[in-house]
Amino acid sequence: MANEKTPRQEPRVLAIILGGGKGTRLYPLTKERSKPAVPFGGKYRIVDIPISNCINSGYRKIYLLTQFNSASLHQHIINSYSFDRFSRGFVEILAAEQTLEHSGWYEGTADAVRKNISHFRSQHPTHYIILSGDQLYRMDLKKFMDEHLASGADITIAAKAVNRSDASGFGIMQVDDSSKITAFMEKPARDLNIDQWKIPEKARGSLPADLEYLASMGIYIFNADTMDEMLDNECNDFGKEIIPGAIKTKKVNSYVFNGYWEDIGTIRSFYEATLDLTKPVPSFNFYDEDKPIYTHMRNLPPSKVNNADISCSLTSEGCVITKSRIENSVIGVRSIINEGCDLNGVVMMGADFYENEAQKADNKKHNAPNVGIGKGCKINKAIIDKNASIGDNCCINVNGKKYEDGDHGLFYSADGIIVIRKGAKIPAGTVI
Repeated sequence: MANEKTPRQEPRVLAIILGGGKGTRLYPLTKERSKPAVPFGGKYRIVDIPISNCINSGYRKIYLLTQFNSASLHQHIINSYSFDRFSRGFVEILAAEQTLEHSGWYEGTADAVRKNISHFRSQHPTHYIILSGDQLYRMDLKKFMDEHLASGADITIAAKAVNRSDASGFGIMQVDDSSKITAFMEKPARDLNIDQWKIPEKARGSLPADLEYLASMGIYIFNADTMDEMLDNECNDFGKEIIPGAIKTKKVNSYVFNGYWEDIGTIRSFYEATLDLTKPVPSFNFYDEDKPIYTHMRNLPPSKVNNADISCSLTSEGCVITKSRIENSVIGVRSIINEGCDLNGVVMMGADFYENEAQKADNKKHNAPNVGIGKGCKINKAIIDKNASIGDNCCINVNGKKYEDGDHGLFYSADGIIVIRKGAKIPAGTVI
């Protein structure tokens, strides 16, 4: 009996999802909503990804920190995540607020956590998991936590192995043979020699030969007492200030993640990650019954397809598609696509409502198009935000014309991708 091991007490884990700043790189999708609230994959929001990773890993105490355009995000969270009273789980938004101690906005990732630390302490956590609100990946956070506990580290940083070219876009970590981080460098210049930062052979495992550097994913585990100590200062950012400082005084380990991971913080990365879902075997799999991606459950009818040709595409609930051709596209909830349309490489986010006959009559009276896509439209390489109305016989991005990145009145251009804004009304016959 004396030799029996005392069972390890399960950690009390609090998950914190960082909602990000103004989301300028995702503009105009972030004009009226925060980054985590941007629709993704036809029926989801970006924030559903990290929240689902937490729930599937058994971590159901989740705070979401945000401060910009948070109304639609609040509504989505309220409609989507409700735990039973016995689980004691929650998903709660903490928007920037003025208090007697703090009067300003969040000044960075660490500052956002610091300004809410009193809310977190009330849950008596032993550990914090810090996640980003705009990344696409599946991670077993329980396995991540188990490795953190086994290593005896104060902080563990999730990392992706990258090549030299990609290394310039990330914070790069230097590690020893035991995966302990010994130094951190923020976005090394392309012409800088960083050979000394290559992953040691003993720490490489089965990584591909061309992936020689470890990049921070912006996903962290902190022991609770370590978090308290590291935030007892005026540093505002985890990546630029807190982590480099912690490496000097704490045991900071790396956790190499080998799965698919994509930062979808720009229009191009968002567009490409969305269209990747249409491949026969997509990089990100929504079709996992054991670890589903959760979202708002809508009471919508099945999609109705009236003699349409649809290939390599996703269609969400409640759509009506008539005598059209759709290829390599993602069609969101309640999308209406009228006859004679040709869509290729289109991300259509759908609508929040169906127009009734009175609304359609009013549209006709004012010579305005109905919500959805009118007859005879041809659309290529475009993002159509929610509740947009595109009139009959419009041509979007089919004539090969190049536009400078930025605002062009009826539309926005980003890296050759045309973005039709939320609620936009494109008159019949418009050529973009």
